[in-house]
Amino acid sequence: MTDLPQELRDHLDQEVTSVCFCWIVRRKDGIVLGFTDHDRALTVEGVACEPATGFVAGDIESSLGFAGDTAEVAGALSSEAISEADIEADKYDGAGIEQYLVNWAEPGQYALMKRHAVGEIRRTDGAFRVELRSLSAKFDERRGRYFLRKCDADLGDGRCGFDTGAPGFSASGTVTAVGAGQLTVTGLEGYDDGWFVHGRLSWMSGQRVGTAVTVAAMRASAVGHELSLFEPDMAGISAGDTFALAAGCDKRFETCRAKFSNGLNFRGFPHIPANDAALNYADEETDFDGGPLVP
Repeated sequence: MTDLPQELRDHLDQEVTSVCFCWIVRRKDGIVLGFTDHDRALTVEGVACEPATGFVAGDIESSLGFAGDTAEVAGALSSEAISEADIEADKYDGAGIEQYLVNWAEPGQYALMKRHAVGEIRRTDGAFRVELRSLSAKFDERRGRYFLRKCDADLGDGRCGFDTGAPGFSASGTVTAVGAGQLTVTGLEGYDDGWFVHGRLSWMSGQRVGTAVTVAAMRASAVGHELSLFEPDMAGISAGDTFALAAGCDKRFETCRAKFSNGLNFRGFPHIPANDAALNYADEETDFDGGPLVP
């Protein structure tokens, strides 16, 4: 239960109250922003909370035990502090949000109600909706390892051990045209179709500089290569933008061994039989010689 200051508790006991919500957003890059659903600016914890144009509260769910609580806030992208470019650049990912109950007539009377972390951000028609996850939601995150046929390491990390900067596994290029859901680029000559699928494309110039996206498809064309991205929003990308590209991995043992010659570091369990093999019965058509499932 939230421990309210006595003066705020006394105010809430009155027949008429003057309370509102304030949110303080603390991004990982050190930027601190304040918002309120009141119609004038308020200062909480030394942070100026912008009125109306920031967040509007939705339903709040609270649970007993270790279940993760959820909440939602929404608003239009009318605040100068919140830009679509910053959301697109993932600058709000993992940001902390503190929710306060404030007596707007006496802003010194306030109480911290909840601490949240930013979850999913959805944007439609110039508006945004932000999922807020309680700190207990971390109990729902995966810890340790799962027994999966595919690798659970990221290409190039310490567990994988592969050098993504090795010759032939990285490239740089330039956008020559932007189409519906795809880019036409140059600089990838000599690479097979699909070589950079699942790879990370990092923008080196343009409005998206400093951000990265994942390649969904790659195929040669008469004027270079066509790239499709898993993030289909092409806003801010224009001809002339440059990028760096690292080869991708689909997490299969066959790919790890054949494409990267890194089978000894494979962090999956490729010989776990699938359901059809585990539940099958001996017959004349199936080979049950005890050999590896992945030769």
